Amino acid sequence: MRIFKILAVIIILLGGAYAASMYYFVDESKNFTIEKEIDYPVDKVFAQFNNLQNFTRWNNFFTSSPSIDIDYYTPYEGQGSAISYVDPKNDTDGEMFIRYENPNKTLKYQLFEDKNENPTLVDVKFKPVSAEKTKIIWYVHTPKLAVWKRVENFWTEDRFAENINKSMVNLKNSLGNKVEKDNRMAAIKYDSLMVENEEDKLLLGINVSTSNKKDALYKNIVMNYNKVYNFVTMDLGKRDDEFGYPILITDADNYKDKEVSYFLGIPLSKKIGVSDNNFNFRSINPSQNYVIYYKGNYEGRIRAIQQLIQKAKKDEMRFGDIRQTFIERPMDGQEVNVKLSLSVYK
Repeated sequence: MRIFKILAVIIILLGGAYAASMYYFVDESKNFTIEKEIDYPVDKVFAQFNNLQNFTRWNNFFTSSPSIDIDYYTPYEGQGSAISYVDPKNDTDGEMFIRYENPNKTLKYQLFEDKNENPTLVDVKFKPVSAEKTKIIWYVHTPKLAVWKRVENFWTEDRFAENINKSMVNLKNSLGNKVEKDNRMAAIKYDSLMVENEEDKLLLGINVSTSNKKDALYKNIVMNYNKVYNFVTMDLGKRDDEFGYPILITDADNYKDKEVSYFLGIPLSKKIGVSDNNFNFRSINPSQNYVIYYKGNYEGRIRAIQQLIQKAKKDEMRFGDIRQTFIERPMDGQEVNVKLSLSVYK
């Protein structure tokens, strides 16, 4: 019995010493600043921070866990936008808000973690170093911690810095893909016939037969694109930068038919298990293609397809399917931006 009393006294003394040291020598909250530079213009960088859907696709806090589930709330972008998240595997949850926005200059975030009523405050400033380089400065103020929890402040800054380092790698990759895409878009020559060699691709998509009446075909394409896109992003958990432009494959001259059959798919890097029988994989073999880029209403693509077929016949080439690669996602009531490719061979 006496031993237990001695142990209790020792525990109380140690607890008291710990509490005293935490109270007198460890701050109840932390303030620190982290600076990074990235080789992209400020408007491109800012758009990755003020749009929370973009933000969660590269920020390591969200991308590092495959089990995290995120809900986005309107307006989705800028001041007033918000998300909530739950990560059952790591037993964490929280909410994040953008409380203030000065476009291309400043953002103020609030992050509430694990039912903590006191938020972490993060102010982010963006300073153009040059036309193609931006400095990003994080000013972080952590919430006040009770004496017993203040030991966490010893590693808070290191943990935050490690997350930023990993996030910056993701951000550079994401912006690199976007800038490359913008450069390709700017270099497109519309309505000019070209010859290209296409590499093999693996598409996950859907087989469709539908009416070719006025507007009916395009409305059907938009509907089925949304089905495939939602399946790939929501059911399979793929991000936009993990797959390519949607491709529609159909007979070259079926635009004249009353009913059209087509396959509409999204390129993926490898085959994965798919439980929904509505979707299937289709391989595209390497081929030589006659190509025209076309922008306008969907009906207008017919003239471009006819040019490709006439060119193949003139060159005494046999031809196969026509592939329509949507450079911009098909949307109801809007013009299309497509690459039309006719596979040809002797």
